[in-house]
Amino acid sequence: MIRGIHHVGINCRDIDRMKRFYIEAFGFQEFDEGFGWENEPLMDHIVDVPASAARGQMLRAGTCYIELFQYSAPPPQAQTPLKPFDQGYTHFCVDVTDIETDIAHLKACGMTFNERDFADVGHVKTIYGYDPERNVIEVQ
Repeated sequence: MIRGIHHVGINCRDIDRMKRFYIEAFGFQEFDEGFGWENEPLMDHIVDVPASAARGQMLRAGTCYIELFQYSAPPPQAQTPLKPFDQGYTHFCVDVTDIETDIAHLKACGMTFNERDFADVGHVKTIYGYDPERNVIEVQ
């Protein structure tokens, strides 16, 4: 039986920049000392990537966790993040308390919204934006 979603994994080009962004923008905190591996058959088995090497950092905000990865092997095949219409996991959504104030804060931290304002759809105000590496984040 599923108890809930534990974390979202995000592969990064610059893990240090992304860690700073998620800490400053959303108030995440480092959950562990960070980790890494190279030439680790067990990790290759877990991530299903032969000859992998990466650094990682788990971040926590309340009961939400984000696991950041920066692979040094193998090199990434895709050079651009997924768009909302692509196949696969394309975004995650955060609930905020005051969307006008929180969007201004997120912009100051480096999040972009393509010069658009949020949409008020009655039961929620919402907008898609982008973290510094152009991963999609919905704010509502």
